Amino acid sequence: MSAVSLPDRVVIGLDQALRTVYGRPPSAGRPNPADSQDEADLSEEERVRASRLMRINHTGEICAQALYQGQAATAKLNSVRGQMERAADEENDHLAWCQQRIDELGSHTSLLNPVFYAGSFAIGALAGAAGDRWSLGFVAETEKQVVEHLDKHLERLPGKDTRSRAVLRQMKRDEGRHATTALEAGGARLPLPIRLAMKATSKIMTRTSYWV
Repeated sequence: MSAVSLPDRVVIGLDQALRTVYGRPPSAGRPNPADSQDEADLSEEERVRASRLMRINHTGEICAQALYQGQAATAKLNSVRGQMERAADEENDHLAWCQQRIDELGSHTSLLNPVFYAGSFAIGALAGAAGDRWSLGFVAETEKQVVEHLDKHLERLPGKDTRSRAVLRQMKRDEGRHATTALEAGGARLPLPIRLAMKATSKIMTRTSYWV
């Protein structure tokens, strides 16, 4: 069987973008960790705060999908491309879990998700084009920053919101594993200016999606 061409991968990526942003992309099929927890009696303030934090995490998973798909589209080695695609499948679980929790809290996903997806896909494609070592290093740094971000959200969530906490804890475990896998596969440590730029971009996403 012949390899999939770059134009074909781009078309596949566009299809995945539409399903990620506007539909419900297929997940890896793992059970939602929130299902083992009872719904807490949250006050209106707690419900709003939890829903906004989960909206940020949902948008973060939209961005993760876009980054992985962009990197898969330009990765040079089939093994690296496959690794990106497997990680994207697992991130789909996170996307579905966050979506379900937002629905339960009576809120909505960010209206800016299409913009964030497009920007993240472009960044991922550039990282993939720079070479597989840098692409894997970008994954490792991204996931490291996501773990730090999830720790902060676990602190900010209402203490009795065990359903949201269960989701974020599983996400944290998965993201940490993705970072370790990327480094073990040969990922390079990114230069400090790039790491700082990634943090600044993340702050823009989190602050805007909290409200919109």
